[in-house]
Amino acid sequence: MIGFFICQCGTNISATVDTGKVAAAAAAMRGVAVAESIQYTCSDPGQATIAEAIRGKRLDRVVIAACSPRMHEATFRRALERAGLNPFMLEMVNIREQCSWIHSDASEATRKATDLARKAVARVRHHTPLLARKTAAVRRALVIGGGIAGIQAALDIAAAGIPVTMVERSPSIGGNMARLDKTFPTLDCSSCILAPLMVEVKQHENIELLVNSEVDDVHGYAGNFEVDIRRKSTCVDEEKCTGCMICQDKCPARAPDDFNAGLGSSKAISIAFPQAVPLIASLRKEHCRRFNGNKCRLCQKLCPAGAIDYGQEEAVLRRSFGAIVAATGYDHYDWKASYPTYGMGMYPDVVTSLQYERLLSASGPTGGRIRRPSDGAEPRQVVFVSCVGSRDESVGRPQCCSVGCMYTAKQAVLTREHIPDSQAYVFYMDMRAGGKDYEEFARRAQTRYGTLFIRGRVGKIFPRRGKLVVMGTDTLAGDQVEIEADLVVLATGLDASAGAGELARKLNIACDRNGFMTEEHPKLRPVEAASAGVFLAGACQGPKDIPATVAHAGAAAAKVIGMLARGELEASPMVAAVTESRCAGCFKCRGVCPFGAVEKARLPDGRPVARVIGSVCRGCGICNVACPPGAISLNGFTDKELIAEIVEVLKPDVGYRTLDFG
Repeated sequence: MIGFFICQCGTNISATVDTGKVAAAAAAMRGVAVAESIQYTCSDPGQATIAEAIRGKRLDRVVIAACSPRMHEATFRRALERAGLNPFMLEMVNIREQCSWIHSDASEATRKATDLARKAVARVRHHTPLLARKTAAVRRALVIGGGIAGIQAALDIAAAGIPVTMVERSPSIGGNMARLDKTFPTLDCSSCILAPLMVEVKQHENIELLVNSEVDDVHGYAGNFEVDIRRKSTCVDEEKCTGCMICQDKCPARAPDDFNAGLGSSKAISIAFPQAVPLIASLRKEHCRRFNGNKCRLCQKLCPAGAIDYGQEEAVLRRSFGAIVAATGYDHYDWKASYPTYGMGMYPDVVTSLQYERLLSASGPTGGRIRRPSDGAEPRQVVFVSCVGSRDESVGRPQCCSVGCMYTAKQAVLTREHIPDSQAYVFYMDMRAGGKDYEEFARRAQTRYGTLFIRGRVGKIFPRRGKLVVMGTDTLAGDQVEIEADLVVLATGLDASAGAGELARKLNIACDRNGFMTEEHPKLRPVEAASAGVFLAGACQGPKDIPATVAHAGAAAAKVIGMLARGELEASPMVAAVTESRCAGCFKCRGVCPFGAVEKARLPDGRPVARVIGSVCRGCGICNVACPPGAISLNGFTDKELIAEIVEVLKPDVGYRTLDFG
């Protein structure tokens, strides 16, 4: 007894598909007891109609022709369950994205929708009831990344009483926000906002903070992840170090200053920045004299706490987690190779926006005084170039970085505040100021602070008589522009964080073409990854400003709390199963399984067979395809169901009208 329900979806479907005709055709199909066209099947009245038909007509199977199953399959399964029917006795047909939206010919679209309906009805006849599996969940969360997104997510989860382990690969948490001087549009001190949250993470009883650490491997499934965390050797005992900085002050070996974006230099052993959390020194062996053929042991001799341990080795910790939050943030685009006409990094007075932030910051290499890197002079003419590595098809980067317009306006404002007699110029494509009070702030940069905005791209930057000449086009005036600048600031685009792609592979989640991690659904599940139990927070999913990042992280935390609060999780029963009598023991299935869900087992007679660990299997079906004797089937996608669909597709063309697949 099959019920067929087709959704009109307003005009999304009914504009090109005659839903009444499709319903009439479905009513004539074998086994169909009810066939109706409903305006909105996902609405309360639509679901009520389906439930009434299930109860009134004693339906045992349901086909719904509507939008993508990714959007509403879970909705309709719950509707079937409320009506007393097994939720897996449902088959969905996508006649919106795969039919109505891609056809303009109504008769063709209606015919195709009817064929899809016929195929689904043939398949649903072979559905069997499935029962969702319940598994206990580990009540602990892993947050990967210690920027503002990771900090917000960790604090929200910990506030709900759920223990959190935060893993950060750098010596301190804080991420990119810790490098900023002020934040737009309020011009609040970035460190003043961030530092209290960093300290709270360190002091929170429910948060375990692991810096200088990276996720090495991930096993398991939602509710029961086993994660290997590699703790790098820093030659400093974190329990003993007091953050006195004596080692940093006395160390004779120089090293790049990563925190200050390469402006100036640091020491081989150092604390990342004054507000670092934890305030613990780290030694970089590649720059240390002792690890490069010298007998220097100065830091160890002078450390009053005896915290220096040259023999410290890497360690791998294994932890169990119920949920994982990826909050890996972003990196700035490396522009040098793509923009040879901008000097390819040869001109010291062409700096990136992040380097300029460090020049503006009181904790930066110049103590908050804007100085030219080449000679230390105070600049009077500062030119900002927007969209370097974003919205530029010529370098293969068409995407918008979403924050460049606003942080450029902010830096122009701060330039005038630091140097009252300076003049800032901004070359821009379009002003994108979509956030709260952003438009007003951008206008203030022009009117109150005298910033000159020039719409157009910069073609070339070159030195002339101690200045940098910026050549570009003013597209509004239709003129070529040439400005002599003391300092040029490139507003570079945002990239996914280095290593984000490798982490995504470990978590079995996808990345988009720009390297950012992909959410399950951009509208309905913006913080959930395709792998159950993995959530995305902040700029790892795409470029965001600070308010959007904090909101996104809070949403991810809410999902984790909701997931782990129940204590147990329902796992999909649509997993692989082995018919042991047909298994040849070749274990090809084990070799291709990306989740390690197939194990070796032996029958009582000693014959080796494959066995699927249901709690680990994700139902991808690769083992099903790889099995030579066909001993593995996939619940919900059995051979009978799929062959029934194929037969229906072939019927009109090869005369199989009388064929009935049993």
